[in-house]
Amino acid sequence: MNNFIFQNPTRLIFGQGMIAQLSKEIPADKKVMITFGGGSVKKNGVYEQVIEALNGYDITEFWGIEPNPSIETLRKAIALGKEKNIDYLLAVGGGSVLDGTKLISAGLLYDGDAWDLVQKGSSDKTIPMGTVLTIPATGSEMNNGAVISRHETQEKYPFYSNFPVFSILDPTVTFTLPPYQIACGMADTFVHVMEQYMTKPNQSRMMDRWAEGILMMLTTIAPLVKENQQDYDLMSQFMLGATMGLNGFIAMGVPQDWATHMIGHELTALKGLTHGATLAIVYPGMLRTLIDKKLDKLLQYGERIWGITTGLPVTRATIAIDKTEEFFRNLGLATRLSEVNIGDDTIDEIERRFNARNAAYGEDGDVTGAVAKQILLNCK
Repeated sequence: MNNFIFQNPTRLIFGQGMIAQLSKEIPADKKVMITFGGGSVKKNGVYEQVIEALNGYDITEFWGIEPNPSIETLRKAIALGKEKNIDYLLAVGGGSVLDGTKLISAGLLYDGDAWDLVQKGSSDKTIPMGTVLTIPATGSEMNNGAVISRHETQEKYPFYSNFPVFSILDPTVTFTLPPYQIACGMADTFVHVMEQYMTKPNQSRMMDRWAEGILMMLTTIAPLVKENQQDYDLMSQFMLGATMGLNGFIAMGVPQDWATHMIGHELTALKGLTHGATLAIVYPGMLRTLIDKKLDKLLQYGERIWGITTGLPVTRATIAIDKTEEFFRNLGLATRLSEVNIGDDTIDEIERRFNARNAAYGEDGDVTGAVAKQILLNCK
């Protein structure tokens, strides 16, 4: 097991009706800006619950943080926050709203353009923020990461700031989500876990079993959720699983990959695909490309998650990859670039971008532009 330092300060508040706890979490003397997405929170009752819980507070609302939050939109939020002397943020929405608010929290204390902070990659000077999560997927509610886009240049980069002070997770708010969002959220959660798990064998029995527990939970509940999205127990497991998949717990002491995510970010930046949808396409292609390197871990994964115990090693690993792709397809997601009309020109542009940045991802830093191109060719 590798050396590590772990700390997660986010206070997790979980369960039905817990949005009412907001007034106990945010000091009454704060000037609060609440950030929202496109308005679904007014249809599912979340907005009303939030406003009721914060009755009497000095509140400013900012609407319109889009999926794959853009610097163009976040600049407006930062300007409004500075005008109103905001000193506390509350993000109400899915991962994109939470991600965007993390940059706002840093941008409010920065004199220049917030895109500078994105290019730098991080900022530890932030104002406090809490979250009310409405879409399980990214894990942003209990980590310090975000991903920010710039439409002007078709770029998308990770950014790290401080953790949310608290996050409220009420599974009932997921009951009315579109099935496609649920599918993308499950794919996102699944690949988050795999990025930390599908690396080297014999690193940590504890982290392996923890990761496998989340994977088995997802593969078990996915078909059940399709049948009954209003099942509180099922949606509770999914919501908590998405949080646990990327809050640092299963990353302790183990190498991590993240090549699939970095390739997926480029597909989103260039073609506008939903993040989870890009992962469902890229991840099986990544495994097919790196099957020899990841063979031992693929065999473990195949046996423990899919029950594959017989056959030659390469055959078993191939079946495990096929089962993974089948899982994404059964969610209702595309798993090939041709299904979303992405061709060689996009593949070539992603290779060019990787090479221009001297990018090298993966647990051994060997997924270069050339390897990324081969992965994408194996996704056609």
